Amino acid sequence: MFIFKIVRKIIFLFLPLLITLAFLGFAWSAGHIYLTARTSEPVRSDVLVVMGAAQSDGKPDEVLQARLARAKSIYDKGLVKFIYTVGAGAPGDRTTEAMSSFNWLISNGISRKSIVVIEKGKSTLESTKAYAKIMKENNLQSVIIATDPYHCLRAITMARDLELFASCAKSTTGPADLENSSYRYLLRETGAYVAYVTLGRRGIVLSDRN
Repeated sequence: MFIFKIVRKIIFLFLPLLITLAFLGFAWSAGHIYLTARTSEPVRSDVLVVMGAAQSDGKPDEVLQARLARAKSIYDKGLVKFIYTVGAGAPGDRTTEAMSSFNWLISNGISRKSIVVIEKGKSTLESTKAYAKIMKENNLQSVIIATDPYHCLRAITMARDLELFASCAKSTTGPADLENSSYRYLLRETGAYVAYVTLGRRGIVLSDRN
């Protein structure tokens, strides 16, 4: 009984400190995500990856279209020679996010030979592991990730954890660009980033969408 009292006192003594540290860690992560969203720029790389997002019967939604438009602009500038599209399908879908992205790209002037379709990934981590595996099989080391601004840091961090050189091409149009993104997105992404760096790196995976 005496030991329990001591343990309880220790918990009450350090609980405010732990809460403060957790708050500071969350705030620092949010600031890092915010800054990365505004300052990240793509650099010449082996591959550009379009992170998957929702699609409807083969048509990319506005978020995915914005990522694809950004990917096309990077490709047209000659910063990459290949584009990887990633993303699985949801139950009932007739196609996948990756194939939907592929169809959009070829309909907008990108050569089929320049696109690799990876129909895997229901989360950022799954998608990252899928494209990283194919890159390594082809001795490719550097990647530009086309995604939403607030998603850049987590996507880059996961790629770098898999020993890739990564930069981000943030979408500049659509509902998830900097002008239209809400702070709710920033807070949600901060939670996902913190979950990854504290748990995901240790094999405790919490599901998320790209």
